[in-house]
Amino acid sequence: MSVATKICGLSSEAAVAAAVEGGAAYVGFVFYPPSPRAVTPAQAAALCAIVPNGVRRVALFVDADDSAIAAVLEAAPIDLLQFHGRESLERIASVKTRFGKPVMKAIPVAASEDVASATRYDDVTDMLLFDAKPPRRPGALPGGNGEAFDWRLLAGYRGRRPWMLSGGLTVATLRDAVRISGAGTVDVSSGVEHSPGDKDPAKIRDFLAIARGL
Repeated sequence: MSVATKICGLSSEAAVAAAVEGGAAYVGFVFYPPSPRAVTPAQAAALCAIVPNGVRRVALFVDADDSAIAAVLEAAPIDLLQFHGRESLERIASVKTRFGKPVMKAIPVAASEDVASATRYDDVTDMLLFDAKPPRRPGALPGGNGEAFDWRLLAGYRGRRPWMLSGGLTVATLRDAVRISGAGTVDVSSGVEHSPGDKDPAKIRDFLAIARGL
């Protein structure tokens, strides 16, 4: 079976088209203004219009309030809400109840205890995403920093929710990342870019081709 892929941080029609044509299972749109990948609800709506049924459209938020989430959902046909900040269990449960959408929580990982802590979200999420903890440097984002963590930390992980692997994935690292972690779904953003926020359609197609063959 192929490894399913989410292409995140999309902001152009060319990049969305490359993701869809290459067989991405998920396309992600960032609603976090400090990110170079951020889009507005109106921009996301236009991009979602070229995404066919069967490809899940994901909205990424970082500690967003209900009004920000509502503005996106009113504009764009989003299938899955991704939370990449410090959202509590109570906050995730509240959002899921209010908006009636499946939710995914990003878990920042640097050590085995970070992976173990993910199970506390099992009762309030539909999926999890394991990403590297942000580096301690000025301007570091909650995700999309191109940093990897030790993939061996996920080997044998048996949580109750489906999960994705993210962080430092590229054409060069994807095979090893999947082999070592056991991931069945992966998420890539900076690894398929010319520069932060500028997706490279050729890199997207190459990444997806490798994922299909794993």
